[in-house]
Amino acid sequence: MLSLIKLPQVFTINQVPKVFHEDSIISGYRHPHSSATDCILSLFQLTNETLNIWTHFLPTWYFLWEAVTVVLVQTAWEDSFSWPLVLFLLTCCIYPLASSLAHTFSSMSARARHICFFFDYAALSFYSLGSAMVYSAYVFPDKWVNGFFHQCYVPIAVFNTVICTVIACYSRLGLPFVHYNHDVVKRFSECQTPRFSKCLRVIAFAYPYMFDHIPLFYRVFLCVGDGCTDNDTNMLHYNHIALAQLTGFLFATHLPERLAPGSFDYIGHSHQLFHVCGILGTHFQMKAVQQDMVARRPWLIEHSMPITFANSVGAAVLCVVVNLTVIFLYSLPLLSAPACQEKKHDKGAKAASARACVCS
Repeated sequence: MLSLIKLPQVFTINQVPKVFHEDSIISGYRHPHSSATDCILSLFQLTNETLNIWTHFLPTWYFLWEAVTVVLVQTAWEDSFSWPLVLFLLTCCIYPLASSLAHTFSSMSARARHICFFFDYAALSFYSLGSAMVYSAYVFPDKWVNGFFHQCYVPIAVFNTVICTVIACYSRLGLPFVHYNHDVVKRFSECQTPRFSKCLRVIAFAYPYMFDHIPLFYRVFLCVGDGCTDNDTNMLHYNHIALAQLTGFLFATHLPERLAPGSFDYIGHSHQLFHVCGILGTHFQMKAVQQDMVARRPWLIEHSMPITFANSVGAAVLCVVVNLTVIFLYSLPLLSAPACQEKKHDKGAKAASARACVCS
């Protein structure tokens, strides 16, 4: 039956527009104007995006199972102390799902590619807020609980989340209506200055990560004496931190494909490894905060500030609304751009590359 299905053709880097190029990836590109059906069919053939999609799509269901277990088995909606954990698990489901969908449908057009990854960036920044919420609720060292930094921590994390989304989206095309409007790009785009765009993106995600982990870094690396919350959970935190550092390294360096361009196009390139390490890091993070939550619950309920709708669900909803607004503003010039007049795209990807325009 599968033999009757014609899988889409794949192309080399010289046959697709520059906006689709990946550093040191030479082959395995999908058609730059794929249909939605072609994108879905490409899940079942080997392209340079196939493992990027599956390494995030499959873990989504694992995290969803964990979230459902907490909500249904532990009846978390009846216990406000569990709300940050539920929100964190929700962000753990959203960010890999958004990533897998972005990688799946990003080959429909240059316009679709930008918008897909706008959502991907927003989902990652939302995950950073989920991390901040569980750290505030369960991970803060004893001596910092209820201090000034603890009280400001979640509001600052909400602000950082929005800034993360804004900078990450900016790194693709600049500011909407200022640097790009319809099919006119007035500033350098990601194609012309890939290194600067990459640096902006690294900063956009490294900054909220470093801020969110200040209490954890202090707890496991610097704190000595009473009030340091030195327990068995720290080993899980070490594992998460190590994998998070490796994830950032892979994202920033494009290793190993940069050492041998073309050798890791389909299996083993940095983005695939980045996905795997990120998911493993999230797994250890999830286990660590759940263990801290159980072990420290009596003490935290008595000494920590109460978990309310405003500093948990309310903050998450505010973040979602603002992030969606940011995505809408960045996407509006692309959505309102006139469609490029093209001939039928079945004449080959090279011809499609020559016809491609910014508004496509």
